[in-house]
Amino acid sequence: MITPDPSLNVQGGQLEPCSTNPVTGFFRDGHCNTCSADRGSHTVCAIMTAEFLAFSKYVGNDLSTPRPEFNFPGLKPGDHWCLCASRFLQAHEDGCAPLVNLAATHRRALDVVPMEVLERYEARLGDV
Repeated sequence: MITPDPSLNVQGGQLEPCSTNPVTGFFRDGHCNTCSADRGSHTVCAIMTAEFLAFSKYVGNDLSTPRPEFNFPGLKPGDHWCLCASRFLQAHEDGCAPLVNLAATHRRALDVVPMEVLERYEARLGDV
């Protein structure tokens, strides 16, 4: 059985939920939990934008098209989703990174994305 790493966020606190509607996370538990089997490090709790969804589709990961065979409804702007840390960093480098919920972003994201980059995209009350 695969067990998640400790559920701590990038701020050092308890990892908060990212989304249960749609349900997200490597473990599909609504949290950006991770483990050694999570090769993509689905650890960044991002708030989808039309720009980011178009970018993700362009680079080969279509997150907006529903895939009922995988029980995936497709994402729309405003949805929260556990992104792969490397995809978030790529979006940052290409100028289209979405906002993030730091309290729901797993500390393992810091293995890929510097904290100062995550903080630049921190969602604040009223942003969403």
